Amino acid sequence: MIATVASRGEVLQHLESFLKENLDGFLRKVEDSWQPADFLPDSRSETFFDEVRELRERAKGLSYDLLAVLIGDTITEEALPNYEAWFHQLDDLNRDPNNGWAQWIRGWTAEENRHGDLLNRYLYLSGRVNMREFETSTQYLIADGFDLGTAHDPYRAFIYTSYQEAATNLSHRRVGTLARKAGDAQLSKICGMIAGDETRHARVYQTFVDKIFEVDPSEMMLAFEDMMRKKIVMPAHYMRELGVEMGKTFGHFTDAAQRLGVYTSQDYTDILEGLITTWKIDQIKDLNGAAEKARDYIMALPGRLRRVADRMPVPKLEYKFKWIE
Repeated sequence: MIATVASRGEVLQHLESFLKENLDGFLRKVEDSWQPADFLPDSRSETFFDEVRELRERAKGLSYDLLAVLIGDTITEEALPNYEAWFHQLDDLNRDPNNGWAQWIRGWTAEENRHGDLLNRYLYLSGRVNMREFETSTQYLIADGFDLGTAHDPYRAFIYTSYQEAATNLSHRRVGTLARKAGDAQLSKICGMIAGDETRHARVYQTFVDKIFEVDPSEMMLAFEDMMRKKIVMPAHYMRELGVEMGKTFGHFTDAAQRLGVYTSQDYTDILEGLITTWKIDQIKDLNGAAEKARDYIMALPGRLRRVADRMPVPKLEYKFKWIE
């Protein structure tokens, strides 16, 4: 075990050899990766317009809330420049542009970049979206940035991404299930492919945290507690539309997701319980006094969150999004 006086940078440097050894498993080779063009009509084909008409016909079956959630998910994915910039601001991850951590960040970003591209093109071809309003929200989200409460700490950042990637997987997977029920098997497949990436990314970030617990357990536990006290916020929490106050649209988006069961307060707690199990929080040894208290807080938190969630009604307020006409 690394001494508790070790800096974050020393811990990450210690783990870099592990990262490099496993990078090929954490990321997919570009030549083996799916691309957005694999799932959409080929504009070079003589059947392109027929295929677009079929896509538009299938998209008519999507409910208003489902379309709103799909758009919100897409805007979240399209704000990728913010996420990469956020990682590059973290202390100790970017000492050398060729180190393992920098390679992971670039590779992760490259894989994630396909998600927004694919969903954006689907929405454009569907004929159901006011693309200018959609694009305005995307520009706002990138320009407004976000505050995830991680400061410049990679430990907190890895807690955040472990959580957020798991939540994104749930959202895309459930949108895909609802799309299939609505008769759009192609959109279901699209969402399933994206969810598969998110599942893999979540496991990688959870592995990073697991490895840090092995060498710096007290500091990692304190970081976990701190992030849970602040509560994990989604990266699109500043989402807005033209003429709407920053963050207001995000609230309506999450209401729609809750009504559909795409992502709920119960899911938030389920993810926390999953992380507690994955990281074997109850079994971690060699914690200092503060970290033991942090563990007690974390272990008790799911029960508290369940009690709160049980009292929360499903949002009934319907909102007319400017993205949908």
